[in-house]
Amino acid sequence: MYDNLTSLGITNPKQIDRYSLRQEASNDILKIYFRKEKGEFFAKSVKFKYPRQRKTILANPGAEKSYKEVHEISPNLRYVIEELDLICHGERIEVDLKKKILSDLRHLEQVVTHKISEIEADLEKLTAKNK
Repeated sequence: MYDNLTSLGITNPKQIDRYSLRQEASNDILKIYFRKEKGEFFAKSVKFKYPRQRKTILANPGAEKSYKEVHEISPNLRYVIEELDLICHGERIEVDLKKKILSDLRHLEQVVTHKISEIEADLEKLTAKNK
């Protein structure tokens, strides 16, 4: 499923926690961080260096034809980032949903507790009148 990550030697893409991307001179540096195992102080990470793709484009399409050189992200790196976004973004959605469910559950717990107290108070009033 994650062919580009597998081609980088990443055997278990589901262990990826996050990644960072920075530009250094004419290279893009991709650093992939894995989930920290129990008892580890630092998370494991791997670093990859991608040379930026150079293109010559027409700078002024008007009368005088002048060209300029631009540097773009490597197409291979673009595919790797797409896969990383699928992994990292998908997990964020799961975590957010889990937090929402827990929050809703705590709220429901408070509402039920309050309602039980209210009913018990009404019952106490009834039994006090009957004595």
